[in-house]
Amino acid sequence: MNPGIYFDISNEDYHAGDGVSKSQLDMVAKNPALLKWVKAAPEDEEKKSALDMGTALHCLLLEPDEFDKRFIIAPAFNRRTTQGKADEEAFLKDVSRQGMTVMTAEEGRKLGLMRESAMAHPAARWMLEAPGYCEASMYWNDDETGELCRIRPDKWLNEHNVIVDVKKVADMDRFARHIEEFRYHVQNAMYCEGAQKVTGEVHGFFFLAVSESIDCGRYPVRVFELDAPDVDTGMALFRRDLNTYHQCRLSDEWGGVEIIKRPEWARKQDLYV
Repeated sequence: MNPGIYFDISNEDYHAGDGVSKSQLDMVAKNPALLKWVKAAPEDEEKKSALDMGTALHCLLLEPDEFDKRFIIAPAFNRRTTQGKADEEAFLKDVSRQGMTVMTAEEGRKLGLMRESAMAHPAARWMLEAPGYCEASMYWNDDETGELCRIRPDKWLNEHNVIVDVKKVADMDRFARHIEEFRYHVQNAMYCEGAQKVTGEVHGFFFLAVSESIDCGRYPVRVFELDAPDVDTGMALFRRDLNTYHQCRLSDEWGGVEIIKRPEWARKQDLYV
């Protein structure tokens, strides 16, 4: 894959293609052997095909014209009656031939409210309605290691040099913890690095967080920009993990055994034994 921006790569081809991604660096941070494992381990196709509300929300917010091509909201069937069960079975059989993901009436209702909540937030609405590209794939060769790196921003506002990343969250009050838990600060650093390498322009990065939990009758929506010290930490971790990946690839030594420790609270109890 040559460095540049590609607008016609499917999600499946992107994830199966060349280059190291942020999710792969997350595995490197745990243990590089996980990269080998994830390529060889079988996937549970039945579980994989189940509805992912995060994927559905991304589609509805970022590519609403595509939503009806990929998802279908089922009518409310009365499962307490024989006719209701038969109607549901016939509906699911018909939909399975179309290859679409089925949502229940309640899931569809909830998703619609989450979208309306996002559009009610002025900054979020501007980001969602501004001209740009959704799911554009960007590739570049890292200056230090020479490794091919890749990113796929949810939305790239090319006229404003802005990257928007949509996050579905279970609890908005825990989003700061999610940054640490899911290494969103590393994503911030890698995406800004990649966008600048590909376009030559410094980019801003914003999280558009939409809660799936009700708070005072509404689904909260917030737009966040990461604090500068955390951006710096994210960049340091990005560099560390990319260098580790580079060394593993050169040596073809990926490790495998991990050290596990008991919880700190348990270790503290040992002092009293």
